[in-house]
Amino acid sequence: MTKIAVAGIGYVGLANAIVLARHNQVVILDLLKAKVDMLNEEQSPVEDPDIPEWLGNGSLNLLATTDSELAFREAEFVIIATPTDYDHNTNSFDTSSVESVIEEVKRINPKAVMVIKSTVPVGFTAEAKKRLGTENLIFSPEFLREGKALYDNLYPTRIVIGEQSTRADRFAKLMAQGALLEDPSILFTNPTEAEAIKLFANTYLAMRVAYFNELDTFAATRGLNTGQIIDGVCLDPRIGQHYNNPSFGYGGYCLPKDTRQLLTNYCDIPQNLINAIVDANNTRMNFISEEVSAHLPKKVGVYRLIMKAGSDNYRTSSIQGVMQRLQKMGVALQIYEPTWKTESYNGIIVLKDLDYFLESSDLILANRLSSELEIVKEKVYSRDLFNTDE
Repeated sequence: MTKIAVAGIGYVGLANAIVLARHNQVVILDLLKAKVDMLNEEQSPVEDPDIPEWLGNGSLNLLATTDSELAFREAEFVIIATPTDYDHNTNSFDTSSVESVIEEVKRINPKAVMVIKSTVPVGFTAEAKKRLGTENLIFSPEFLREGKALYDNLYPTRIVIGEQSTRADRFAKLMAQGALLEDPSILFTNPTEAEAIKLFANTYLAMRVAYFNELDTFAATRGLNTGQIIDGVCLDPRIGQHYNNPSFGYGGYCLPKDTRQLLTNYCDIPQNLINAIVDANNTRMNFISEEVSAHLPKKVGVYRLIMKAGSDNYRTSSIQGVMQRLQKMGVALQIYEPTWKTESYNGIIVLKDLDYFLESSDLILANRLSSELEIVKEKVYSRDLFNTDE
């Protein structure tokens, strides 16, 4: 068995660790002891319906730890899957957590090959090799959906490795070995091209979300049937029936920050479209906020803070952008979020009693519809047409 370390118990890190632990010895590292303890007790610290089953079926050689010496000392490969949030002050990803792991691996086990799974700016890997003094860096992007991260690693659309070498081939084979999909597509590229693939892929998805949202804005403003228009447009097989469900805007861990990072990488390159994709999300949330405000509600109930069903991500859900705009308009808000730990969120009361929430809300804002809202559907404002999370 190959000894592999994974830094970061999040969606990306845990999904990779489980796939690789099917046939290899994997140690996963995190700074938070609570996450480590949960994982060692075969409980998932992230929301993903497939993970608990795999943790509990006894087929994995997986250990979680807070000890970097234990994780890295004997590892042949170290997967880096730490967060790289977008920093609005620098207009770039904050790669400090990635660099911290690189330095720690260099100290403990300088021969280990480090595979960066965190999303980074285009050009980061080549630059980091020089600046941090190591050639043992490979970038390999992830293409995972929130709430379906493990599934997307077990049945990958493609495996992209940003290096053309024997060690890159070996790592690709380890990922393919752990997948349930037979003969997944594998692409070997240069490191900077692999970084670009990640950002351009996610920006295209954001563009598609923004396109159908703007179609819906047009239809709503003109009093047209959005569903009929989308059905007709998407019958063209070149367009297809995916990522076409209107929403309050694109959100989640990846699309907002990746589109902004790509726009930053375009700083000295002519473009119109990338900037428009970033701006389109703000325009859509402004439109939704104005639509809600026009109803003159006494109290707006916000149904769930999460980005979508099966996710535990609160930070970048599009409904929060709408909430912020409504707050500035002076609209009274309350939130129903049964998983929120405290009694308020950004100064807004958080309710856990669904019945009281439904009764006391004058209008209910829902990015995605739920059967829980069926009994008060006349109160619900949503642009969800197809009841899908895309």
